Amino acid sequence: MKIFCIGRNYVDHAKELNNPTPQQPVVFTKPPTAVIRNGQDFYIPDFSKNVHYEGELIIRIGKNGKNIAEKFAHKYIDAITFGIDFTARDLQDYLKENKLPWDLAKGFDGSAAVGDWLPIDSVGDIHQINFRTVLNGETVQHGNSNLMIFPFEKMISFVSSYFTLQVGDLLYTGTPAGVGALKAGDVLEGYIGDKHLLKTLVK
Repeated sequence: MKIFCIGRNYVDHAKELNNPTPQQPVVFTKPPTAVIRNGQDFYIPDFSKNVHYEGELIIRIGKNGKNIAEKFAHKYIDAITFGIDFTARDLQDYLKENKLPWDLAKGFDGSAAVGDWLPIDSVGDIHQINFRTVLNGETVQHGNSNLMIFPFEKMISFVSSYFTLQVGDLLYTGTPAGVGALKAGDVLEGYIGDKHLLKTLVK
């Protein structure tokens, strides 16, 4: 399993972090050891004092493909869920300032929360998917797939031009505005529409 992530895929999120709007997908990866499942705890790493949540839609690849044309890309989506890209923001800022890769800030153990999966056919129009991040009972992020700078098809086509996509690969599709810092004792939950797909306790 490979985990691909698209950064800065919502205009408002790019603005809140003072980043330019990208002209092509910003791609980074996480290792399989980053994954935590619904119900598992998230542990704040001791090397960061400013870990942020980034709630987003995750799509799962259902068949192998390389150099996939955008017009066929939707056929490669098997399922969808809500996930959290945990980011050591202080470390990421340092890495960015020094023009270094983001791996240490984005790919550490437990940094990729993955919710329960929904068959892609069960969500209706994939370009109108509402989702939200809930922190301690309060909605802190609300997004819709129609607000993505690069839609699912563009992301799949772009990533597959560099990497062969295989069954079970995951694609984190970007976070909307509203990201923020976490502390021990926080509870994060994620929804697609009214379906509760993820809960994790921060420790």
